[in-house]
Amino acid sequence: MIKMQRQFILTQHNSFAFPAVCPAFYQPSSLQELDIIIDELSPPFYILGEGSNTLFTEPSTTTILHPILKGIAVEEDNDCVFVTAKCGENWHQLVSFCVENGYYGLENLALIPGSVGAAPVQNIGAYGTELSSVIESVQWYEFKTKKLIKLDRNACQFSYRDSIFKHSLADKGVIVEVTFKLSKLWQANLSYQGLDLLAKNATAMDVFQQVIAIRQAKLPDPLSLPNAGSFFKNPIVDNALFKVLIKLYPEMPSYPQANEKVKLAAGWLIEKAGMKGFTVNEVGVDKNQALVLVNYASKKGQDIVKLAHYVQKVVQEKFDIVLEPEVRMLSSNGLTQL
Repeated sequence: MIKMQRQFILTQHNSFAFPAVCPAFYQPSSLQELDIIIDELSPPFYILGEGSNTLFTEPSTTTILHPILKGIAVEEDNDCVFVTAKCGENWHQLVSFCVENGYYGLENLALIPGSVGAAPVQNIGAYGTELSSVIESVQWYEFKTKKLIKLDRNACQFSYRDSIFKHSLADKGVIVEVTFKLSKLWQANLSYQGLDLLAKNATAMDVFQQVIAIRQAKLPDPLSLPNAGSFFKNPIVDNALFKVLIKLYPEMPSYPQANEKVKLAAGWLIEKAGMKGFTVNEVGVDKNQALVLVNYASKKGQDIVKLAHYVQKVVQEKFDIVLEPEVRMLSSNGLTQL
């Protein structure tokens, strides 16, 4: 029996906890159910994972497709292990599973909220690791043909918080499973601030637990203070602007990139612009982590939209940098821009 509910309230399906309503809410748990549902669906509709990176900007949304396919399979060779997880698996639980079984490569990505299927869309990353570095392939279900298409890492066109799934393949299919190429030989990635405090012989479990501790100390728990984690991407600027800014702010965090570009810390820019702890209309910039916008008691997604616009304006006026949202915004007509 296919799970479908009409006029479904989405409060529990977005970490901002806004009470938006969708006209229809589909939960396929198999490819066979997807085949049937696709015949019923008509645009616009939105593919929703766990709602940890989505802002509902209006009281109503499009129809929602919420895949809940589950399962994890493992294949090993001498040094490598290939872990294949269905799209409905919880991301952090998959990371925990891999660490506990001695499959290495995901430990720096612990406690990132969301589902496995959503992770490649965003090319999630944290603490010196990007998902693209460990993905072997993605199984993508094409709506038009109802066929599975295997996409290797290169075909996914990964870049910083971006992928082909946000562009030419947007709304044309859904990721149903992801295969990761992990190692059975442990090598710690301790380059990121906070992890460099660990001993050189730190285990994968040490790194996993340290990442969890750092994230819990820096980021508010969405269950107690609704938020979607980092709201803005860390901006990548050209070398000319970086040289100007670093003279004015020698303490500014910076991370050299390819092609003479430099990545800056969006949270630092927001804090330096005086926005940390700012509140308006029952929403605000978190008092501890300026990169996070929080919902104190608002029932309207537009309050977060207006706040984000204001943060953008203040940062641009001070640094000549336009911050781009990392969070995806959904209106009654589909995805929308800030």
